[in-house]
Amino acid sequence: MALVELIMPKMGESIMEATVLTWLKKEGDTIEQDESVLEVATDKVDTEVPSTHAGVLKEILAKDGDVIEVGKPIAIIATDGEDAGAPAAPKAETKAEPKPEVKVEANQPVAASNGAVQQAPVTSDRFYSPLVKNIAKEEGIPLSELDSLPGSGKDGRVTKNDIIAYVETRGSQPVAAPAAPAPESKPSTAVAKVPASISAGDEIIEMDRMRKMIAQRMVDSKRIAPHVTSFVEADVTNIVFWRNRMKNEFKKREGGNLTFTPIFIHAVAKAIKDYPMINVQVDGDRIIKKKDINIGMAVALPSGNLIVPVIRNADQLNLTGLANKVNDLAIRARDNKLSPDELSGGTFTISNVGSFGNVMGTPIIMQPQVGILALGAIVKKPAVIETPSGDAIAIRHKMFLSHSYDHRVVDGSLGGMVVRRVADYLERFEMDTDI
Repeated sequence: MALVELIMPKMGESIMEATVLTWLKKEGDTIEQDESVLEVATDKVDTEVPSTHAGVLKEILAKDGDVIEVGKPIAIIATDGEDAGAPAAPKAETKAEPKPEVKVEANQPVAASNGAVQQAPVTSDRFYSPLVKNIAKEEGIPLSELDSLPGSGKDGRVTKNDIIAYVETRGSQPVAAPAAPAPESKPSTAVAKVPASISAGDEIIEMDRMRKMIAQRMVDSKRIAPHVTSFVEADVTNIVFWRNRMKNEFKKREGGNLTFTPIFIHAVAKAIKDYPMINVQVDGDRIIKKKDINIGMAVALPSGNLIVPVIRNADQLNLTGLANKVNDLAIRARDNKLSPDELSGGTFTISNVGSFGNVMGTPIIMQPQVGILALGAIVKKPAVIETPSGDAIAIRHKMFLSHSYDHRVVDGSLGGMVVRRVADYLERFEMDTDI
């Protein structure tokens, strides 16, 4: 016998808003508690929002395409079987005592209490999402210039795509002159577009939302961080023989496959503990040294896109724990069942290019991290080995490790030592290791 609001839930520490993709239920439908009622998209993942109450979907407040802040209502649910046709109870409005309004023109000097003259901050009545504000700040776009942008969102709101499109063409298109002088902005760093040639018979494929997001992040990373890559070849013969011996036992006991990935993550986590300055992030002129070691692992999706779930506190898991975590995240990633929290908070990333038959690669850093390691294919090679009776040539299993790092804060010595230490841990793997 009550009306309750369904609010946009918090979906991650850094998620401030979400875009409504589609409603799975329509007004008047009966819904169960925890039943999915709509799909939303964040800047990290698409996900379903479950109902917090059982009842009837009384009213949909957020339409497809609307950008809604976390904590804002998106629907009204009539609980305890209330008639869906009954009008919703009006919300009580609290009227505050009117305060004298003081209007200040932008950039107009304001007298301070001590008699000095201060500059009034530039403000705007127009709503901008935190993401739009961050992009504007990074690109040096002042508020007066931002106010002149036309928006394609609801009520003319500037969306992420609007400001990204503006940044790409900034400087080549006229912008409405602001009422007050705009502060000087730094020049755009956007790469000029080169038009593609289209011939008869060519197929034109529109990028989906995830591919657009990946493309923008890769361009941003190459623009932000000067990439350097160091390579090391590792002998992983012991690991190959050990896995071949243990995989059936693991499958029988745990129900999942024993892949090489958890072994690599285990070695990477130990190397990060040895060299903690690779586990950092850059914030302007500050270096943030991260306490937790959260390793992201790139997973290829059936659509051809890429997603990077994160294993939190990877250094605190043994091989069994890592193997189960890797299997769980990979399966749910391909089924689009990951939560936004499972895609955020990474401090270092690995990418297994060897799963596609590639011997090495030069991966692009996941911002704001400063390092990413590509794992090449394991191949048999003749190699010189030392024996008690002298050097000999033997067939060994070898792989290349490619470490890309941000040269703003990671020099070649650190970047090279990290990947060398990972290789050392792999080559020293003990055949009697338990799992």
